[in-house]
Amino acid sequence: MTQRNLLEVDWSQIPVPTDDGDAAHLKGRTLPPIGLRATDDTSVTLSALPGRTVVFAYPRTGEPGKIALVDDWDMIPGARGCTPQTCAFRDLFAELKAAGAAHVFGLSTQSNEYQTEMASRLHLPFPVLSDEKLALTRALDLPTMEVAGLTLIKRLALIIDDARVTHVFYPVFPPDRNAGDVLDWLKANPAKS
Repeated sequence: MTQRNLLEVDWSQIPVPTDDGDAAHLKGRTLPPIGLRATDDTSVTLSALPGRTVVFAYPRTGEPGKIALVDDWDMIPGARGCTPQTCAFRDLFAELKAAGAAHVFGLSTQSNEYQTEMASRLHLPFPVLSDEKLALTRALDLPTMEVAGLTLIKRLALIIDDARVTHVFYPVFPPDRNAGDVLDWLKANPAKS
């Protein structure tokens, strides 16, 4: 199946992911000191960042006109919607920062090379982190799915305050509303100074 417009999705035709409990252990966890390659050619260690950080994770973004990873990608609960989720964080970036997010990052297990192309194509104002070697995914036991022989992170968003997970959004559906939900939470829960 060829991927058409990655942003126009009829969410009523997409299966809704259920809360399988795979993220229940994350709230209160301290992040391990693991450096991840970012699309701005830096190495980011989330545990070393002071203040409030927002990290939204997704299985994998697609490329318009390219073949989908598997024919039934859209029917895998939680798979479809990575580009709409990413673009929503892009569009609300200034508001997220104004609401107290010192840092905003995307995160997937895709390669840095692929993510750099995607970040450029989508004009992202924040870096996307590559956990291609699954170091952070395994250390935090992030919820994952196996598709076409690849380990992909299930869609979620983390609020991290001084290296500790304060809040978890999981499951996330529809993906294009995740950034707005995170923004609402940030406004209702100002970071402690």
